[in-house]
Amino acid sequence: MVEFNETSSATTPARGQVPGGMSTFLQILVNTAVANVTTSYLWFALTFWVYLETRSVLATGIIGGAYMLLVAIFSMVFGTIVDRHRKHVVMLFAGMVTLVAFGIAGLLYAMFPESVLLDLGGPMYWIFAGIILFGAVIENMRNIALSTTVTLLVPQERHANANGMVGTVQGLSFLVTSVFSGLSIGLLGMGWTLVISIVLSAAALVHLTMLRIPEDKPEPELGGASPLVDLRGSIRAVRAATGLFALIIFSTFNNLIGGVYLALMDPYGLELFPVELWGIVLGVSSSGFIIGGLLVAKFGLGRNPIRTMLFLVGLMGILGAMFTIRDWWWLYAGGILLYMTLVPAVEAAEQTVIQKIVPFRTQGRVFGFAQAFEAAAAPITAFAIAPIAQFLIIPFMDSRAGKDTFGWLLGEGAARGIALVFLVAGLAMVVVAIGAFSTKSYRLLSKQYIGNAVSAPAVEPAERS
Repeated sequence: MVEFNETSSATTPARGQVPGGMSTFLQILVNTAVANVTTSYLWFALTFWVYLETRSVLATGIIGGAYMLLVAIFSMVFGTIVDRHRKHVVMLFAGMVTLVAFGIAGLLYAMFPESVLLDLGGPMYWIFAGIILFGAVIENMRNIALSTTVTLLVPQERHANANGMVGTVQGLSFLVTSVFSGLSIGLLGMGWTLVISIVLSAAALVHLTMLRIPEDKPEPELGGASPLVDLRGSIRAVRAATGLFALIIFSTFNNLIGGVYLALMDPYGLELFPVELWGIVLGVSSSGFIIGGLLVAKFGLGRNPIRTMLFLVGLMGILGAMFTIRDWWWLYAGGILLYMTLVPAVEAAEQTVIQKIVPFRTQGRVFGFAQAFEAAAAPITAFAIAPIAQFLIIPFMDSRAGKDTFGWLLGEGAARGIALVFLVAGLAMVVVAIGAFSTKSYRLLSKQYIGNAVSAPAVEPAERS
């Protein structure tokens, strides 16, 4: 069992100046990629499996919304844990919990028939899906720890590039899981998908035990023991950076709109393609993650990452509004490709700002606080839009009145109701991005970022073991 108070004789050099730090970071990045591939693979497969067996947009919306809700609930806990313990130990703990959760899900699948596990009115569906999603959510602790290792291991001038590499790896993970989740459900079924997930989780955990991250044991908090969820410390760390809370609020609104896509993207794709082909189309389209991440890794984010982020969010809104304007498969696939190309830069911009203006010792809590707020937004929309789309918008657009009203704009074909939802959501995203440019917080945070020459305020030497 991994103990969180594990000690080591290693000492931590200045942030970003660890000998061989970039090489260590790349190994951690690859290991995290394998773990993320595994959790995403099983989560995507669960969504595909449930929709194909039930044809319920409501069920898939609840799955997606529940995932983001769990991320929101646990993110500040994760951030507090990351700040108080060595990053390697945190990653090991997360990997162990995920492996146990997937193992329990495998046992449930072996014990109960699929008809019981797919009964939305029975308890076993919610237990089975909940355990899988919990195992996937725990992986977010690793991602928070990974963001702090950028500050620990990578020189400041390379932070944006390192965050671009993170986006590339996440894109590769998304591509692989999109393709193989669809193929796995279509050709192998849910049982073998669970077996593969358990084996890959175990392999990633074994590899992680062989890695070492040079880091001192974090200093105890002033005043002795502090709560498991250090909300007060998180808020204090966020408020210490002028305008940072406004950046988090903007990202929260962006995710609020993004919840629409979370709930309805797979149902729309599965109306256009068979599950095996949809997985491939989504996988190829998600190569945009890799392209966008490589571009950030190569060119960075410019002098002001915040301005870059707002511009790209507005462009994402335009794409989101237009990629279902007609019932054309190539328009949907191409729109997803371009949309996903922009996502790594948007995410890297926020991470780069936090890594520069927030002290290392509180970065975990800030990343956790931001993730909690931003993740909480998506399930609100997903939970709301799924039943609205299922029972109101889709039937209306399938009716003669709906076709007469919006047919000139959206055409006719599969899932015109979902297309109408995407159009409205995309236009709302554009309005929010344009409005953010005019705020005082944008100007203050931009000024602070450009004028801050160091990665973070000086951090006192950590207590050596």
